[in-house]
This record gives sequence, C-alpha cells and structure tokens, in this order.
Amino acid sequence: MPAFAGSVARRFPAVWDAYAKLGEETAAAGPLSERERRLVKLALAIGSGAEGATHSHARQALAEGLTPPEVRHVALLGITTLGFPASAAALSWLDDVLPK
Repeated sequence: MPAFAGSVARRFPAVWDAYAKLGEETAAAGPLSERERRLVKLALAIGSGAEGATHSHARQALAEGLTPPEVRHVALLGITTLGFPASAAALSWLDDVLPK
C-alpha cells in the first residue's frame, strides 16, 4: 500500500474498512476477471489524470502478473481518446514504476 494510503488507513480505520469493502463489492458485482478489472482501473486512473493512482495500479498490475508492455499499451490506447499529451504524461508516470 502506498505510504499516504497507509497513513489514511491508520488514521481512519473505519473509513478505510468501508472503502475496502466497497472495492470488494464492486469487484464481485460483475463478470470481469481480476486481470480485466486491473486494466480498467489502470485506464481509469490514466484517463482521470491521477498520477498516484496510475503508479499504484501499475505496481499492482505487475504484482498480478501483467507485463510492462501490457501496462504501457493501456497508456498508448489513450492517445486517440485522451490525446497525445495525456498519454505521454501517463507513459512518464508508468516509467516511474515499470522496469525499463
């Protein structure tokens, strides 16, 4: 867990527990696989311009067995929807956490 998220969890455990439960329930509510959910969450983080969330979901994707080229592909797919600058920013965020 990223340092700041851990800090929130320690300071507000009831809120963190509710947040974690919501995540579990939304994951179980549909037919997507764990891999598909991770790719969607990464895409949402990139699309919303959330650097920290992009870092977090990229790290989790690697831990769950996705490859760096697969993770980078998500950012490349954003070029036609988000625009080149947003996708380039996302690629730079991914470079912060992915092996070269």
